Amino acid sequence: MKCRHVGQLFVSLLLVLLPVGTLSADWHDAMFPEADAVGEPLEAIAAVPVLKDGEPVGYAFETADIAPIPAYSGKPVNMRVGLDLEGRLTGIEVLEHAEPIMLVGIPESVLDDFVGQYVGKSVRQRVRVGLSRREREGVESVDAVSGATVTVVVIGESIMRSARQVARELDILAEEAREPARVRDDHFEAATWDDLLETGAIGNLHLTRGEVDAAFEGTEAEGVDAAPEGAEDETFIDLYFAYLNVPTIGRNLLGERQYEQLMAALGEGEHALAIMADGRYSFKGSGFVRGGIYDRIRVHHGGRADQFRDSDVRRLWGIEAEGAPSLPERDIFILGEDSRFDPGQPWELELLVRRQVGALDTEFAGFSSAVKVPERFLDIPEPPVDTLSEADEARPLWVSVWEDRVLHIVVLGAGLGVLTAILLFQDWLVRRPRLLHALRYGFLVYTVVFIGWYALAQLSVVNVLTFTNALFTDFQWSTFLMDPMMFLLWSFVAVSLLLWGRGVYCGWLCPFGAMQELISAVARKLRVPQVSVPFLLHERLWALKYIILLALFAVSLQSLGQAERYAEVEPFKTAVTMRFQREWGFVLYAVALLAISAVNHKFFCRYVCPLGAGLAIPARIRLFDWLRRHKECGKPCQICAHECEIGAIHPDGRINPNECHYCLDCQVTYYHDRKCPPMVVQRKKREKAARMSGKAADGQRIPTIDVSGGDG
Repeated sequence: MKCRHVGQLFVSLLLVLLPVGTLSADWHDAMFPEADAVGEPLEAIAAVPVLKDGEPVGYAFETADIAPIPAYSGKPVNMRVGLDLEGRLTGIEVLEHAEPIMLVGIPESVLDDFVGQYVGKSVRQRVRVGLSRREREGVESVDAVSGATVTVVVIGESIMRSARQVARELDILAEEAREPARVRDDHFEAATWDDLLETGAIGNLHLTRGEVDAAFEGTEAEGVDAAPEGAEDETFIDLYFAYLNVPTIGRNLLGERQYEQLMAALGEGEHALAIMADGRYSFKGSGFVRGGIYDRIRVHHGGRADQFRDSDVRRLWGIEAEGAPSLPERDIFILGEDSRFDPGQPWELELLVRRQVGALDTEFAGFSSAVKVPERFLDIPEPPVDTLSEADEARPLWVSVWEDRVLHIVVLGAGLGVLTAILLFQDWLVRRPRLLHALRYGFLVYTVVFIGWYALAQLSVVNVLTFTNALFTDFQWSTFLMDPMMFLLWSFVAVSLLLWGRGVYCGWLCPFGAMQELISAVARKLRVPQVSVPFLLHERLWALKYIILLALFAVSLQSLGQAERYAEVEPFKTAVTMRFQREWGFVLYAVALLAISAVNHKFFCRYVCPLGAGLAIPARIRLFDWLRRHKECGKPCQICAHECEIGAIHPDGRINPNECHYCLDCQVTYYHDRKCPPMVVQRKKREKAARMSGKAADGQRIPTIDVSGGDG
């Protein structure tokens, strides 16, 4: 797995800053209040066990090590997650992200509140960010963060996928899903001690004195109570253990009467284990007191460990199996229902050997052996299908996002379809100015309200920088498919750039541009005086937005995050994405630009917008030029140049496609036979021809003109 090779950063850093045997206060308070230590990093997956009294109570890991899902910035959001043994999330802490919407705009506290919704959720639950109001059966919904939908969807999926992978790797997920095996009470086979050993029904741990001494080498207990020379092969302990609920094992070991008494005494869901031994070392210990714990033995099963108290012990009066050795130390230990013991899974008995190295200091060495009940003695349910893995993790995340935003996609698709029809039939529409203006201003309202404030699909130069950066690093289509609205808009803009140039987006689809144009239209209706810029200065100011674009691009080569901060020169996040719900400095900047548009049409778009500059560069390869011009335009007629509110028409009549916003006002004038001089001349000729035709129809003589110069 990838996490085994490149996912150890968190583990290494944690162990450097947080040595084994300690636990920082914030972890203690937030994720595992009962824990007191951090264990060694796991080899199977990039996680560390969190311990209490030496036993794991949960695991901690980083999402970037387990499920590094790229977010809107193209980089994963890295979080520290706590997972307990029940498969529930105990705490989540955001460690690092490069999301532009979060870098400047949305407070970190909002992100902390979002991830806090996942605390207490189980890895078995289907948890989805509330992208739509459609109710989904069996799905746990969490609230989204306005203005950062893509980011929080990725964050939520990173949390759940990484937690499931850890739970699956450590058998937490499987244990929760699996039904325990059931003992076949009606199945019995007579068996001797050797038969039970041979079938694996009885486990054995045999230790010599030399083996125990070797375990303490390099510790303070080395040499303490060591075997004398020549005694290394002497038996230290010969320990046997078995699961007694199975009739073939229990009846043969205990005898009929003792077995029946034991089964009658067991409660619902309780399990009996026989532990028997001979040797110089006692598995119970000589210092055991009433109410205490048998601290020399521990049973491991299903990812957990159980120890026994005196109340868990029953006397094993004798071993009835034929051929059984003499085992003077023997008892029956009871596992309660809350242990969730599964007889169908292997279980392990651990023996802790203790050596005193001082008045208060003790060294321990652990030895263990495993056993598994033969399957013919059990009814083992079929393992359940991991539906979470198949349904939620087999397909890309962006597919789920698109399914949740079907309504948004349909409405945006309809709007883009209407705009396409306007562009294709522009020559017919410009001859009907009232219809065109109604369509245009209606579409601008749609752009502001739906595309901008509702769908939050305001394009930005940040998208250009992110895309460019992805081309040079690790390009993935899934990153851009995460937001269907942005993806569809960018796809449409790419096509429109090729066909018509940058003006289609800037003039029709930019929410902030639409705000400026609507404000300008209202201001003109109210006869607000307009401030015009001489064309010579106006032409020089065009270069400003290109300079800003180049500066941002240069900064992005060094640090994309820093470039995203400087990209706040665009007021889009404030005015559109966050709907002016921001710090007063950002709001004042956005409002000032909108106010300027009341006296100078789309000032920001013309001189400052780096996105417009970025779109103008590829738009130079456009295939069509459908904006018609007369040969008289600019020589001498200046009507279109004077009326172009964006100032995209040169005094010589040329339309600058890099600056044109495709409002089609010049095309209305082009066909206006009472405003455009060439069209006025044509209209008068038609009217004169019509009058002459009318007189001829009345029988009047029409004088002829002798073009040869002779007498008429």
